Amino acid sequence: MIYLYVEQIFVYISFLILFLVTLLNLINFFFEIDKINHFSNNGMKFAFLCTTGFLTTRFFQTQHLPLGNLYESLMFLSWGFSFLYLISNVKNKKRLSAPVLATSALLVHAFAVLCLPHKMRESMSLVPALQSQWLMMHVSTTLISYATLLFGSLLAIVLLSIFHGEIKRYCVGNLTNNFEFRNKNYPLISKNFPKQIITESFSYSLFLNSRKCQLIHLLDKWTYQAISLGFSFLTIGIISRAVWANEAWGSYWSWEPKETRALITWLIYAIYLHIRINKKWMGKGSAMAASMGFFLVWICFLGVNLLGVGLHNYGWLI
Repeated sequence: MIYLYVEQIFVYISFLILFLVTLLNLINFFFEIDKINHFSNNGMKFAFLCTTGFLTTRFFQTQHLPLGNLYESLMFLSWGFSFLYLISNVKNKKRLSAPVLATSALLVHAFAVLCLPHKMRESMSLVPALQSQWLMMHVSTTLISYATLLFGSLLAIVLLSIFHGEIKRYCVGNLTNNFEFRNKNYPLISKNFPKQIITESFSYSLFLNSRKCQLIHLLDKWTYQAISLGFSFLTIGIISRAVWANEAWGSYWSWEPKETRALITWLIYAIYLHIRINKKWMGKGSAMAASMGFFLVWICFLGVNLLGVGLHNYGWLI
């Protein structure tokens, strides 16, 4: 009984802190206040420790890695987003990824705590098929890949939202040609306005688009790094799953719904990496492929659990 109380304390404290950290990051995204950076970073560290405390308490209670049902998997996924948040803040001083990761951790945490029925949040013994040493290898690597791939796909969605034709001209074209292009489209500006005003207006426009270009390149770089890492973990997860399946059910691959969707997800991200390496397709093409992966990961992760079909229906909601 004491384990239950300790778990609830860790879960609800971390949920409250994640809510505050997300709110602070959204405020800081528009106003860029240094003190908010400090508070949000410390808050995420505390939320990360609380989520770690929950997973540790559940481990001692069940005597196995706490990944046996949907609730535990969601909490581990929230833990993964929090971990990525802390790593990204160490490597990237601009903290552009902080709002994305904080919001992701909060939403996953909220779904696990507020939406799942009480019975699904209770600890339980593993079904026979999960009582294997492959549980830690397969499930942990797969969930880490989900967190990393979702992060990369969310960055790609943000990239698509700001990547439009005019910015593309400034990013990849010649600046002088762009100025001539603008003068052709707006001849009244070049004829009726003083030269000084035109120069100042162009300099300001060039400055804004230069910052947008830097943001686009950063987002594209981080998207590629996150998806490359997540793709590696997903590959390990699929291979370990095949070995585990052969031990549990006597076949490496049976086209079961979960593994089929995992293969489709793997192929989509493989297409993204191929497009991203080819410089001719960098930009919108690769970002669109990465954005598709966001929905496929959630279908792969929750689709089977919600429908309760196949061999991976341990977290069925109905």
